[in-house]
Amino acid sequence: MPLLPYALIRPWLFAWDAETIHDVTLRWLSATQHSPLRHLYAQSRINDPVHLAGLTFPNRVGLAAGLDKNALCIDAWQAMGFGFVEVGTVTPVGQPGNPKPRMFRLPKAQALINRLGFNNLGLSTFLANVATARFRQQASPMLLGLNIGKNAHTPIEQAHDDYRACLQAVYPLADYVTVNISSPNTQQLRELQTDQAFVDLLQMLATERKNLQHIHQKHVPLFIKIAPDLNDGALQQLCDTLKTHCMAHGKVKDDAWGVIATNTTLSREQVQGQPHAQETGGLSGAPLRAASNRVIRFLRQSLGPDFPIVGVGGVMSADDAVEKIQAGANLVQIYTGLIYAGPALVTSSAQAIQRQAPSTG
Repeated sequence: MPLLPYALIRPWLFAWDAETIHDVTLRWLSATQHSPLRHLYAQSRINDPVHLAGLTFPNRVGLAAGLDKNALCIDAWQAMGFGFVEVGTVTPVGQPGNPKPRMFRLPKAQALINRLGFNNLGLSTFLANVATARFRQQASPMLLGLNIGKNAHTPIEQAHDDYRACLQAVYPLADYVTVNISSPNTQQLRELQTDQAFVDLLQMLATERKNLQHIHQKHVPLFIKIAPDLNDGALQQLCDTLKTHCMAHGKVKDDAWGVIATNTTLSREQVQGQPHAQETGGLSGAPLRAASNRVIRFLRQSLGPDFPIVGVGGVMSADDAVEKIQAGANLVQIYTGLIYAGPALVTSSAQAIQRQAPSTG
């Protein structure tokens, strides 16, 4: 367990504006991750290896993208016991994101709303931070996912150019790459999940990944991050497209593909009447749990038993993490749960999953 009890410091953290304390915390983690102060939040990693998408994950609990957009704190996350960590979303060129304020807590609902808009420092800074991280010097290091997106100023018709540029840049440093086409905070982005746009994107990614694998002699699977707000018809169309372009004879082609379900939701049904509930942006945390689990169950039923699925959305407790696995996810990610429950959630979730699901490592 961490030396610093999170329950004691959370009231102080929550007294600050949500984005201000977010930035302060990241700077502090970055400054302490290579010093003895890391023991304030460090804890032993649960060893529960799982083989998925051609990779071996040390355990099934990861950090979702969005918390560490510029890859500042990779070694701090490893110290907290994550089996895998996803940093980003990064875009080709740095951008400030949407105007502030743009991040809001809903404590009664254990939730957050954000409309950050892919604020990040761009590929050059992102890659430099990833390259200087020391986590791979550890025995059996965690895995690292790099999450890529498009710039806000890039027309949706040219989105492929941004994703191609990002994939080419991050491929050598990634264990896996996540293609974010589901953030609600970049105009028209979710259109890439539908119809011919999704087909075209998958075809481009498949071609580019094969070229990069040949160039770098390295296996890096691609995960597609989708929204929780897709109806059954849209989900079925998405699954049909994945089966056509990413599977053959019931198996995933080249262990090269997976899905992350889900991003944040635009729905406010679970938080009506609460302060900040009508702020625009994506809602995360406990109110997202049921919607995320619905999508996971749908994907598992449609895609079959072998398609890699990462479940994210509403993991606020160890029981929530187990529920994701039971819904059909192979792995889980947390973000808002870490803000409300602290690092102990990583260990408790990994332990609970270990008791429920056998290792495949």
